[in-house]
Formats: sequence, C-alpha cells, structure tokens
Amino acid sequence: MAVQVYGVNHVVIEVDDAQKAVEFYSDVFNLTMLRGGEGAAWCQLGEHQFLAIFEVKELKPDRMKHFGLMVRDAAQVEEVRQKLKKNYGLTFESGGSCDFRDPWGNRIQVVDLHDESLVWLLPYREIQDLGITFSEPTNRQS
Repeated sequence: MAVQVYGVNHVVIEVDDAQKAVEFYSDVFNLTMLRGGEGAAWCQLGEHQFLAIFEVKELKPDRMKHFGLMVRDAAQVEEVRQKLKKNYGLTFESGGSCDFRDPWGNRIQVVDLHDESLVWLLPYREIQDLGITFSEPTNRQS
C-alpha cells in the first residue's frame, strides 16, 4: 500500500523564552494556546495543525529553513506586516511580501489564499466556490 500524506501535523520552532514566544505569536497571528509549561508551548495553527514552541539554551538560526503561514487575503498579510514593523521593529527578507525572522531567528513566510503556489492545498471545488483568481504577485518591501 502506498503512503498517502494528508498534510503537515505540526511545525517546531526553537526560542530562548517560550512565554515571550507565545505572546509574540498570539499577538501577531491571534493563535490559540493549546497547552504549555516548563519551556514548551503548543498553539493551534488552522484546523488540524499546531505550532510547537520549545525553549533551548542556544539558538542556532538557519539561513533557508522556514515555514509558511497562510492567511485569508492581502489585507491580512498587510496587517501582519504592520504589526511586525510597529510592535516589534522587525524587517523583511528580500523577495517576498511578508518573509521575516521572528525575534528568535526563525524564518516565517506569510502568504494569502491568492498565492497560486498554494493552490494544491485546497480542493479545486473550494477554490472555485470562493471565486479565487490568481494575479501577478505584488512585491511589497519594507
């Protein structure tokens, strides 16, 4: 029997302060805390996934490893961008509208449902029902 992958269950990030990371991700992305304690936390991502946050003694940010979060539309991407700049003074990586590193060096990309690279994540019927069309990507820089 061939293995069939249904999606990603969770993403793990490393931080040096789990409580501050929970506060950051709750503020920027309105994530709901599932549980936590003793240097670890779990936050709900979408319907069936979660973000696991683990406290470590030494952070080792990577150049290319990252994960992407999908929000509803360009207005929500812009809301995230503004919050990151205003509340946290974060800058953005070149080449993406909302590609940044959190305060612990974890790289995150925020895209919306109109990003055609994500079309395979949604059932085709849902895309048609939502009236989603794909246009040329906008490249907003900080």
